[in-house]
Amino acid sequence: AATALFAAGPWLKPAAGPEHQASVGSLAGSIAQFATAVYGGFFGAGMGVMMLATLGLTQAGDYHRLNALKNMLSIVIAVIAILVFVSGGVVAWPQAIVMIPGVALGGYAGVWIAKRVPQGLVRGFVIGVGLLLAFYYFTKG
Repeated sequence: AATALFAAGPWLKPAAGPEHQASVGSLAGSIAQFATAVYGGFFGAGMGVMMLATLGLTQAGDYHRLNALKNMLSIVIAVIAILVFVSGGVVAWPQAIVMIPGVALGGYAGVWIAKRVPQGLVRGFVIGVGLLLAFYYFTKG
């Protein structure tokens, strides 16, 4: 569903003035991002596509601005989830320590690449990965 919303985003976004965009972004965007944050804090899978879909429908700006906002919100969500899981004593530390450098390098490389690739190609890549993941999870289960 998130991939479909993201793909249809340019056609679903209201074509009103800036005052309408601000009201849509503030209430609907906050509710949608809160629901995405709760989901992403527990599972994470597909959270980026979900966030891009909801941001694309509720926020003004081009894809690069929305992607930067998504990255910032993802960091906040991850920090809160990490604090909850660490305080609950459910972190497998040896595995987590091995993964931390890869996550940092992957995040940095993703932003570096996304800033240098045309928006249309990045959109197409996100839609393609979303469709592949949806197909995988529907056929796996």
